[in-house]
Amino acid sequence: MSTEELEKSRSLLADHMHDILSLLGEDVNREGLERTPLRVAKAMQYLTKGYWQDPEEILRSALFKENYRQMVIVKDIDLFSLCEHHMLPFFGKAHVAYIPDGYITGLSKIARVVDVFARRLQVQERLTTQIKECIQKTLNPMGVMVVIEAQHMCMQMRGVEKQHSITTTSDFTGVFREQKTREEFIALIK
Repeated sequence: MSTEELEKSRSLLADHMHDILSLLGEDVNREGLERTPLRVAKAMQYLTKGYWQDPEEILRSALFKENYRQMVIVKDIDLFSLCEHHMLPFFGKAHVAYIPDGYITGLSKIARVVDVFARRLQVQERLTTQIKECIQKTLNPMGVMVVIEAQHMCMQMRGVEKQHSITTTSDFTGVFREQKTREEFIALIK
């Protein structure tokens, strides 16, 4: 997105937020809320910046030929996302593993891929699969496995109000279909 498009979008988002605050019964002209619509617009653009990033390009930007065929794990990757159903945050940790087949990528690139997909309106299940599919497609490894553990504010602060619940999702390809390989990964991330 160009700077001009970003500014135009921000202005429109701020206008809509102004209307939303008014519809909620707030005095949008009071001192504490005067700049809130613009701040919310900037925050929403930041929280959804993954729509304008290419996760495959991120992986390819640090792609190296390497004859390594053992598990590579990047664990405890902090993630923050917005639930697409209520636009409330969910947050937690992603654990990502792959077994190379000729190519590796920079370790920070795995964390960046998690961020790209998390910085979109999401459900945890899709987020897990998107990370797995991107790494599988771009690196073509022998297998990929992704586990995400997250807390969902839409369950904690509204609805069922279960403050200590954690949702775990997983998805895998290739050699991770073998139970022994999955068990090794799970043991290493504990």
